[in-house]
Amino acid sequence: MTDKQWQQLLAVLSGQVLDPLPCAFIIDCPWLPGWYGTKVIDYLADEQIWFDANRKAVETFPQVWFLPGFWAEYGMCTEPSAFGATCQFPEDGFPSAKRSILRISDIDDLEMPDPRTDGLLPFVIQRLRWARPQIEDLGHRIRFSVSRGPLNIASFLMGTTEFLMAIKTDPGPIHKFLGLITEFLKQWHQLQRDSFASIDGIMILDDVVGFIGPDDFAEFAFPYLQALFADGPSVRFFHNDAPCSQSIAQYSKMGVNLYNPGSNEDINQLRKLAGDRITILGNIPARDILAQGTPDQVRQTVKQMLQHVADKRRWIPSCGGGMPPDVTTDNIRAFVNAVQY
Repeated sequence: MTDKQWQQLLAVLSGQVLDPLPCAFIIDCPWLPGWYGTKVIDYLADEQIWFDANRKAVETFPQVWFLPGFWAEYGMCTEPSAFGATCQFPEDGFPSAKRSILRISDIDDLEMPDPRTDGLLPFVIQRLRWARPQIEDLGHRIRFSVSRGPLNIASFLMGTTEFLMAIKTDPGPIHKFLGLITEFLKQWHQLQRDSFASIDGIMILDDVVGFIGPDDFAEFAFPYLQALFADGPSVRFFHNDAPCSQSIAQYSKMGVNLYNPGSNEDINQLRKLAGDRITILGNIPARDILAQGTPDQVRQTVKQMLQHVADKRRWIPSCGGGMPPDVTTDNIRAFVNAVQY
């Protein structure tokens, strides 16, 4: 994000309504390689292709806030790799981590990863160090430390079904597991902040929060996420595009001030549940409209959203969730034009 965009984001978080309203999208490897015209493996492995794809995005859509902006990531593999998970990188598919915790007793054998040396994490830092002068030459800065959340990482290492079952059958070891992951994430975010002085935001993505009820959220999610957001920087950004109505009322207490829900959630209802301290980033249907619709359908859906949202304070028009594959330039322009013109 540019300095101007960053200051505008802070203004929105404080309750100001910008004219025109801003547009923002989360972008990463599910969308950028295909839109740029390269394979996913080349986007992830070649730093110049990665940089050029992100540069093309910010230059093609200068009026859009891309979050976190120049995201150095390896899909779902970044954090699990530090715990020794086997990572799979299809040539033109999305990276995934294989289960490495096959039984509850394996949790006792886990060691705290060192984000300075372990897994793919040093490559994330090095890529950003390499790119920082070029990013700043474009008028942008590295704004966010980024990670998947503790439940999300636990589900990669154990398997989602196995992790959710273990919450009920083995809560003690699961608390130990989540505590270890959370301490690792605190160190990982601190390393990112120490490496780049321009960081004044934290972004955590954890869809597994949407798979559990309010009681399990209070016990197994809230304290660990709160530990990550506590005493955080100016922007404390949380993404969960699974159902959130059972937990969103607790997000501001968790420290969150910017939230990206899924497209199945009604913004006015979310506002009632969340209170007026959280900015909502959303939320037309990402796949069915932004990716698969025509520009006219995108424009019409955005206009309907603008008419439907009762309170424009602390709201940033976007799609529900991150930018999905196959979204075209024309559809993004239709979205922006519907909001700003």
